[in-house]
Amino acid sequence: MRAVLTRVTSASVAIQGQVVGQISRGYLILLGVGPEDTPAEAARLAEKIANLRIFNDENGKMNLNLATVGGEILVVSQFTLYADLRSRRPGFSHAAKPEQAVPLYELFMEELRSRGFHVEHGAFGAEMEVASVNDGPVTLLYDTDQ
Repeated sequence: MRAVLTRVTSASVAIQGQVVGQISRGYLILLGVGPEDTPAEAARLAEKIANLRIFNDENGKMNLNLATVGGEILVVSQFTLYADLRSRRPGFSHAAKPEQAVPLYELFMEELRSRGFHVEHGAFGAEMEVASVNDGPVTLLYDTDQ
């Protein structure tokens, strides 16, 4: 799995002009699923993100996690994270097929919810408009293959 995590003061996702997911302070996570990914990797990635300490404490140090600051999570499916960029026109054959990717995408969100987080999301495979106000900016890349 690949995830691009951005610390935000707010984020939303809309489909055909209608907002379907929206958060205030927290994480915007663009999530891609690869064909070799497993439920164990989804759970492990959720655990890492749940315990990540990237919010500033009273001394301005990144020392607080999402739960401590009462943050929320917006997850947006992003198969393009598995793009083959060797040519001018990206190929997407390295992304998992929907029948594999959707259950792992949903499991990842359920793992975060089971840890007490409010999780919003877009619609898998839909054309979406994602808006965010980046905080910092702080943006991190996760790849369960590395």
